[in-house]
Amino acid sequence: MGYELYFDIIEKMIKDVKETQGDNIRNAGKIIADSIMAGGILQTFGSGHSYAGAIEIAGRAGGLIPAKALEEYSRGKYEMIEGVGTKFMEQVDIRDNDCFVLISNSGRNPMSIEIADIVKQKGNKIIVVTSLDVSKTMTSRHSSGKKLYEFADVILDNKGVEGDAAVSLPGMPNKICGTSSVTAAILLNATILESVEIMLSRGYVPPVYLSANIDGGPEHNLNLLEKYADRLYRK
Repeated sequence: MGYELYFDIIEKMIKDVKETQGDNIRNAGKIIADSIMAGGILQTFGSGHSYAGAIEIAGRAGGLIPAKALEEYSRGKYEMIEGVGTKFMEQVDIRDNDCFVLISNSGRNPMSIEIADIVKQKGNKIIVVTSLDVSKTMTSRHSSGKKLYEFADVILDNKGVEGDAAVSLPGMPNKICGTSSVTAAILLNATILESVEIMLSRGYVPPVYLSANIDGGPEHNLNLLEKYADRLYRK
């Protein structure tokens, strides 16, 4: 069996999202392009391990400079408690043309639901990355009964499995090897690519990070970051 089994599972999932998520990627890319060109920024959030998806498109080489990952310092420790998301959002700077990417495989926990609810009340666009079929089978842990995908303007379905881990081994009671972060990263990078292509087609060259490990990279980034300093360096 060996490691090849995990490769096989991931390759199948990548094929699935490639064949099914094209329209969603294009629609999400348009939301981001519209936001950036109107002077807004992309704000991303993922609780617990979903934070990996948030930082995949914020503050990294090849990514948009006007993008910020919202950092929740407990890393999801309180994501199941109602009120935490509402309190967290009291410190988040939301402006008219900002758009949001919210990431949760299950989409059932109160924190991400409350964040989405507040963003929606403000009138900002939301892109949700989730395992749609799995989320639909689960009950919400929020008193509203809602789940994250219900707040989305666009859903990027990562096609994840229930429980996220996908590999069964003889003698091992639990499955191993997570999957959602792999397809989430692919979906999100594809969406950024789509947004950049849209902006270029409109005659706008968006600011993109160079790797800090390339000569001239830090200087390039600092020059462009100055324009967005008041947005990126405050919660």
